[in-house]
Parts: sequence; structure tokens; C-alpha cells
Amino acid sequence: MKKLLALVAVLAMALAICTACGNDKTGGNADNQQSSSNKTITIGIYEPASGENGPGGKQEVLGVKYAHSLQPTVEINGETYDIKLQEVDNQSDTTKAVSAAQNLVASNVSVVLGSYGSGVAIAGGPYFEQAQIPAIGISCTNPQVTEGNDYYFRVCFLDPFQGTVMANFAKDEMNAETAFVITQLGDDYSAGLGTYFKQAFEGLGGTVLEAQFQTGETDFNAILTNVLNSDADVIFAPSSIQTAPLLIQQARQMGITLPILAGDTWENESIIKNAGQYATDVYLSTFFDENDTSNPAAAEFVSGFKAWLNADQQNLTNNGGGDGVAAVSALGFDAYNVALEAIAAANSTVGADIRNALPGVEYTGVTGSITFNETGDANKDMAYVKTIDVENGNFKFLKTQSVGE
Repeated sequence: MKKLLALVAVLAMALAICTACGNDKTGGNADNQQSSSNKTITIGIYEPASGENGPGGKQEVLGVKYAHSLQPTVEINGETYDIKLQEVDNQSDTTKAVSAAQNLVASNVSVVLGSYGSGVAIAGGPYFEQAQIPAIGISCTNPQVTEGNDYYFRVCFLDPFQGTVMANFAKDEMNAETAFVITQLGDDYSAGLGTYFKQAFEGLGGTVLEAQFQTGETDFNAILTNVLNSDADVIFAPSSIQTAPLLIQQARQMGITLPILAGDTWENESIIKNAGQYATDVYLSTFFDENDTSNPAAAEFVSGFKAWLNADQQNLTNNGGGDGVAAVSALGFDAYNVALEAIAAANSTVGADIRNALPGVEYTGVTGSITFNETGDANKDMAYVKTIDVENGNFKFLKTQSVGE
């Protein structure tokens, strides 16, 4: 009898364990785990975690995840919904980006955030539109991201504005008469921003010389020899994070002392680390500065984000090893909260409803006020211009600039 009771007890315990295992459906990434009995709405993260733009993609995701840690739920029709983050890696590749976008569509996400890199955003856009899933671009600045796509919005400024800002900076601050523009063939961001800079600089009376390089190219000596033999006053080289330190280092090693200008992709600490002592006289435009005290919400974000980064070594690693606040992280934070505003306004988990709510969103974020124009672009008209402080190993704020300044 005792043996029978003991056997029954063992079987009961085993059944309880199996039942618990069967009910554990969280799995996967810790950010996706839900511990409550609330309903769930899924937000897709469409970013490069690998490839030449992987470092920037990781920083955008950090901003999204920090926002999610502060606000992991949303109210819909009087009910609390847990927010699940579904992350895919578009690998910084326009071909592989298609399958990444299709993956999110198949996962039935209600809204998508991303991507770092205009090319992959453009590649994924038609699939989100076809599935009626709104996408909110974070730092994809090429106009083609939203042109002709009713389901793509964005929270950053655009390349025509950014290119004009840097052209004005080159003329006004560098007294440049001739600029040498170096762009990457086949890259929508690089080619587009180079074109807008050229148009603006020539419109200011300047002369532009040009050269292109192939994706994956690591030897820029031929191009830089042409720069060295030219009468250029500045270099403008909008390129990927991986390319930047190579180009900077090789230029300085060849004896080129010209100021090197670029766009928002160059605001990444890995560039400072990899270019090292050669990263002198480098200037870039970007979306945010962590030392800007004019916006109380920004100051609160910077303090909280730094504490959050330092509490997790993996977060620090994904941020490039330090706790500097990248502009794309601030934009990621804002994009997540804009998505929540639209979800709450739509009072729905249906993508089409959320899309229809987005044009009416008015959100005061850490990167400024965010509203959308008729093409889904954020109404923004100010950029931050920074330089690399080689001695202290960080980015130093120089000025804010609008097109008319």
C-alpha cells in the first residue's frame, strides 16, 4: 500500500511538471516574454544586426528596447495588451531584406519599426504595404522610402535637407570652393546623399569632383590619389559604418589633411575606435545630441538610457562598447512611442487602422516634436553638426543648423 501511494505521488508530481512545461509558451528573446495574462500585440523590428550597417542597426534597436522597458503595455478598447517585440535581421542587404520583411508579415505584426539603411527600407516597403502593415522608419533618410508607399512613415529628417545642411556647412565654415564627393555604387543612402550634397553645393557656387567605390571595397588608394592631386578643399563621403574608418585612416596616411564631411551614419563610436588618431577634422550631421539641455524630455532620456545600458554588458557591447547616446537610439525611442500613440489612437491591433491613425499623431519626443506631412515624413528642419574629438574619443557638438542658416 505504501509503495502504491508513493507511486501515485511520483506520478502526480511528474504530471504537474509536464503541465507546467506545456503551459510555458514564452520562449525566445527575453524582450518577447510575457508574464501576465493580458492579450498581446506584436511590433516588428526590421533592422540590420549584421553586415556593414549592423552596428547602427543595433543602436536603433537599443532605443526601441529601452522604450519598451519603460512602456511594455498599451490600452486598446479598455483592455491592457502586452507588447511583444519581434526582431528580424535584414543583414544590411537589399536582397536578404525581402525575406526579413516577409518574415515579419508572416508573424502577423501590427506595425514595423526600422530600418537603419535606406536601401533595405526601400526593399521591404512594398511587402509591408501589400500586407497593410504600417512601417515607421527610424533613420532611413532617402526620399524613396516613403514616396509612393502609403504605409511607410518616418521620424527622421531627409537626405535633401541633410545634404543641403552639410553643403552650407562646407561653404560657410570651411570656405570651401571645391568638394570631392565619394559615394558607394548601388547604395541608395550613399548615392542619394551624395547627389543632394552636390546639388546644394553647386547651387551655392561651388565645384564638385566625384568618385565611386564598390560595396565591400577596402582599398581606397586610387580614389584618394585623385583627391590628393585635385584642388579640393573638403571631402564629402557618406558611407557605411564599416567603410568610414578605412577611408579616414587611408586618407590621413596618404597625407590628405582636408576636412572630411559625412552624414548621420558616421555617428557611431566604432568609427572613433577603429580610425583612432587619424579621425581628425571629421564632421557629420545627425539627429540628436545627448548634451542638448534645451529639451527636458531629452535630458531625462539620456540619464535613463545610460543607466539602462550600463546595467547590461550586452547592451553596452551592442552600443559599441561605451555608453554614449547615439542619435539613432534616441530616434528608436521616439519611433516606438509614436507607434504606441498610433495604436492607442486607432484603438485597434489591425495594421490598416493603425496606419490611418498615424497622420494625426502629434508626439513631443526626445528628438523634438514629431508630426507627419502628406508623404509620411516627419516635419523636421534642424540638424546637429558634430566633429570627432580624437583626444577624448567622443563626438563633440558644434552647432545646430537649418537649411536657411
